[in-house]
Parts: sequence; structure tokens; C-alpha cells
Amino acid sequence: MKYEFVFDKLTNYKNNIYREWLLTNGLGSYAGSSIIGSHMRTQQGYLIASIHPPVERFLVFSKTNERLVCGSRIYDLTTAQHKGPYASEFNQGNMHLKSFTYDGTVNFVYEAGGMRLTKTIALVQGKNQCVIAYTLENNGPAAGVVITPLMNYRDHGEHMTVESLKYELPESAFGEIRDEATGNTGFYYSPVSNKNVRVSLVSAGCEMVKRNNIYDENMELQYELDNDAEALDCHLKPYDFVMEVDAGGVSRASFVCTVDVRDQVGRKKIEWSDIPEVEIDTAFIEIEKAKNRVADLIEKSGFSDEEELGQILTVAADQFIVDRLSIGKKTIMAGYPWFTDWGRDTMIAFTGLCLETGRYEDAKSILLSFSKCIKNGLVPNMFPDNGKEPLYNTADASLWYFYAVYNYLKYVDTDEAWKFVEDYIYSSLQEIMAAYRKGTQFSIGMDDDALMNAGSGLDQVTWMDVRIGDEVVTPRHGKPVEINALWYNALMTMEEISRGIARRTHDKPENYLAYAGGCSQLAMWVKEAFNEEFWYEEGGYLYDVIGEDFKDATLRPNQIFAVSLPFTMLDIEKEKSIVRVLKDRLYVGVGLRSLDTEDENYQGTYQGSLEKRDHAYHQGTAWGFLLGAFIESYLKVGGGSAQSIEEARAMFEPIEQHLFSNCIGSVSEIFDGDEPHAGRGCFAQAWSVGEILRAYALLNK
Repeated sequence: MKYEFVFDKLTNYKNNIYREWLLTNGLGSYAGSSIIGSHMRTQQGYLIASIHPPVERFLVFSKTNERLVCGSRIYDLTTAQHKGPYASEFNQGNMHLKSFTYDGTVNFVYEAGGMRLTKTIALVQGKNQCVIAYTLENNGPAAGVVITPLMNYRDHGEHMTVESLKYELPESAFGEIRDEATGNTGFYYSPVSNKNVRVSLVSAGCEMVKRNNIYDENMELQYELDNDAEALDCHLKPYDFVMEVDAGGVSRASFVCTVDVRDQVGRKKIEWSDIPEVEIDTAFIEIEKAKNRVADLIEKSGFSDEEELGQILTVAADQFIVDRLSIGKKTIMAGYPWFTDWGRDTMIAFTGLCLETGRYEDAKSILLSFSKCIKNGLVPNMFPDNGKEPLYNTADASLWYFYAVYNYLKYVDTDEAWKFVEDYIYSSLQEIMAAYRKGTQFSIGMDDDALMNAGSGLDQVTWMDVRIGDEVVTPRHGKPVEINALWYNALMTMEEISRGIARRTHDKPENYLAYAGGCSQLAMWVKEAFNEEFWYEEGGYLYDVIGEDFKDATLRPNQIFAVSLPFTMLDIEKEKSIVRVLKDRLYVGVGLRSLDTEDENYQGTYQGSLEKRDHAYHQGTAWGFLLGAFIESYLKVGGGSAQSIEEARAMFEPIEQHLFSNCIGSVSEIFDGDEPHAGRGCFAQAWSVGEILRAYALLNK
């Protein structure tokens, strides 16, 4: 797996700042910037470290700027945008950029003045550490490169000024590293606001020089400008590092930036670990490890070289599977750069990210993570980034949990897997069932007709959950179509799992069989009521929401799950009609629109102020994750015909093109409903990647 952009594709600054790259470390930390090296959003940098994985993410290491020096000639490789007195000012070092490559690491190659500088960046797995390897090849007289690191300490969604940096990182906070024995040079510091954090940057192969001008002021972030947000930032650049090269020679250097956290255990504060010693080869070795890890992920997934999209999405999938320190288990980050782990997103992404890639132990760990957090029958909606208690305002996360467990048993299907579900998961499923039948928080509960109610007042508990103050943008209180499709699927899943446990692992099966019978009977009532209430004959599709005195015929994509889930309630003709309508009116290649273009509330562009974007979020914006259910449904109603398979295969072409846009090698959260369907929202989204990977596997595994 390798993405490469060469010189003639890199000279256009305006286009290429929107092409991003992403590296992660399995802890919720990440690195990213544009493919030309200029930052364009607040959440970009070489190390945005999760202080308490996977949350509390802080930018500590913004980037490095480089200048090639040969005698009196200086070639500035810096690519950046700053606010000037009258207009934006641009450093276009990308004019010297000969290639950018992403292969699980990030590689820039610059050429100027007879010199060739290669810069490769990687994150170390399981550690808050970024490494950079430099190689300077010289075809002329003696020369060198000056490397200037830009440092910080701020929440990854905030901004800095010179004044705030002076407070957070005064010059007195910095300690120098000049070790003659190892040749290491560098510095370390602890921010004023958190003395339990230490950031160190250590180099081997360079000399360090203290700077006089230490602030990079008014860095202008184009993405923030586009969205009417705060767009200026400031970074600290206290030192330059100089690497020299002889005439006709080659020089190398390694940089290692590490974040250490000194937490207090009881009354005892843990001592700092030693600052890492760095050798010339250190970064190069870590980069090779990162590349080997990518190769191992691909091999484990089972996708062949001919199934390139499967391999690419397997690598993308890895970026979302992280450790949750508070539980000691794995979880799934919903999206980069701003989401943490969300229950709904995790359960939908779970099959593609974990099961299609052969990561069965991670799958078990994730199921256990969320089982430990169930409260009043509800799987958490989200874990806040500030580390506070999870929120539970969701009706569907618990129902998607059944789907995840069902698929785990389907993919693994061993006695050990069934025993694991019996011992550790089954009681959680029972707890959810009981709560949903009896009724729980947020007006979630079964009605007399066996259908499921969800939401009231200002509570938005389906995935279409935007609220602006007291304005509920997409009110769906009542009986939402996908909640009831999931409710039926959960009942049937519980019946099958109960019978499976009785048959395979339990020596007293009668209790499980009795429970299965109760689920089966209830499912029959749900199916009868669903078919009677939800079919909109005039439109040939399903109502989106029904209530005591209304039936909402707004055409939305939520009904696709009434076709795609493992257990469904409709006859084949109705399923065909739904898929046909959605393809004709909502399908846009990279996803399904959240609202029909003919609706008076349709908004086709997701851009501008937060309020403007919130109004468009579920009112026309297209969603990538819906492709998984849509393609699966398309294959289902096509009956496995050669034509349906060929047409479904063609549906991946827009996604393959998108992989060269926004975040290289990953899939955006959302897309404009209007052409050309630009990627928006999170530049890398777990359920987009997971569901597209799952659908791709349907055709290729």
C-alpha cells in the first residue's frame, strides 16, 4: 500500500492544503498535516498526544521547518500561511518538494541547490512519541540544513497567541540537553498548566543553536477561515538544529519527540522516566518498524494485492482501534480529528474494522469495554474528550451492540467464542432487553404494539441528533424506522444466541430455550405491527417516523437498515422498492444523502459557521457509512445476479477516487449533498471506513 504525489502534482498550494495525511499510535494520539507541509486546521501537528488515552489530546509538537544552506545561498523549504498586514502571506517551499509518499509513514523529498533532503515521519505504536528521520544528500560543495521545530502545549481544539504561549511555556520552563557522550542535543519542558506532563525533543546528528526570534506568530489556518472560525495560531521555536554535509557526501539525523505523564498513585507521585537517548539510526529503525507493522496488518486481513482497496482500508481501520486507559480494554475512536469513542459509531464500525481485518482479540476487548459501561440498559452514546463520565443519550447504540455480538459469533464461530459470549456478554444483552421492554431513560421503551418509542422534548436520541440551543433540527420523536428495524433484529439475534448457547455450551439449556421462545414471540408482534404501520404505499418506501397522530413521509436513508440487517421484516418486493427509491433520490456515489433534494429543508453544502453546518448536517449532507448498508441491500435485492454484483462493484469507484482527496487513504465522515460532493466533517471516520470495508468484503472475500 503506497500513495505517492510527485512534483507537478504538488506545486498548487491552494488545492493541496486540503489533502491531508494522518498517523496514529493506538492511544488516541495522532499526527497530521497537508501533503505539502502547511497546516490548515487547528487539529494538525506532528504529535497531538493523548494525556489519558484515548482522551485529553494536546498539541505539543507542531511541525519542523527546514532551510537548505550552501554558502550564501539559502533555499527555504517552509510551506506555511500567515496573516499579513494586508493579505495572507505564503511560504511556498512546496515548489522544492519533489514527492510526497504515504505508506503508513509520511515521506517528503525536497531538492534544491544540488541537494536532496528526505524527511520521514512516524508515530511509535503504544507510546506518545514521534520520530523524524532526515537524510541529506549533497551533489555540490559543503552545505547543510537548518531544522526549526515548532512546539506548543494546548488542547487540540484551541488556539495560542504570543501572550498565552509566554504564560504556558515561559523561557524558564525549558531545559537544554547537550550530551557529549551520546552526541544528543535537544530540550525538554513542562507546561505551567500541567506540571505532570513533560515534553522532550532529542536529536542525534545535529548541533543545536538557541534562537532570538522564538515565536511563529499568526499562522493562518485556511480550513478555519472557510468555516468562519478562529483561524490564527502561534507556536514556539526556541532552537534551531543544524546538520552539515560534506561536498558530495550524505548526512543523516534522527529526532525523537516524547510526551511523558507523571500521574499520582495514592499519595505517591511517580518519578519521571529517563529522557530517551537517541542514536543516528533511532528514527530510521522506528520507521522501518512502522512499515513492517503495516505489512503485518495487511497480511492478517487476508486481502490480496489484487484487492488493493481492501488493503488500503485495512490500514485505515487500524487508526481507529485504540486503548481506553480507564477500562484497560480496546475501544474505537469515532473519527479524527475531534471525536472520541461513541457507542453507536463503534458498534456500526466494529464488523469492518475488527472482524474483516482478522482482529478477533481486539473485537472481544471492545465488546467487553462497552459491556462494562452499560447503565439502565443503555450503551454509552459518547465518552467526552475531557475524561468525564460517559453520556447515555442514545436509543440505537444498545441495539447496534446486538448486531456487533451477532457478527462476532458469525465470523469467529468457535466454542471458545460462544463461551465468551455466554460468560461475559449475555447478561448485558439481557439487561438491555429488559430495559427496552420496560422502558428506560430518554423516553426509550416498548409501546403496547411492541414497537419502540424513542425521544421526547429536547432529547435527540437517534443518529440524527443535532440540537442548536432549544432548536431540534431533525425532530424524530416517536417510533423512528431504524430504531424499530434494529429492535426486531435485536430480538431475533437474542433468540439465535440463546438457542446457540443452549446447543453449544450450556449443560442446562431449558432456561435459554425458554428465553429464546419469548424473544421469538415478541419479534412476531413487532413484525406484524411494523408492516402495518410503516409502509408508505404512495411513495413506495417506509415512513421515517410514526407517532400517535402523525406519520412522517420525509424521504431519508434511515429505512435502509430495514433491508440490510441480518433479520428483517419486509417482503422482497417492498425491499426492492426501497432500494430503488433510495438509489434514484439519495445515492450520490460517496454516500447517501440525509434528505431528498426535493424537500424544502434540503441543504446541499456543509460549510460556513457552526450553526450553518449544523443545519445542513442531516438535511441533505451525504454520509459515507450508509454505503455499507446500501451496497449490502443492493446485492440482497439483486438476488446475487451477475448484473447486481457488477453494478455493486462499480459503486466503489467514487470511494477509490476520494482516497486521493481529503485524508489520503481514508474516508471522510460526510460529503456535500450537492456536486462535486466534497468531503466534509471528520477527515477520517471509523464507520465510513468500517462499513465500506465490510461491503467491499461482501464482494471480494
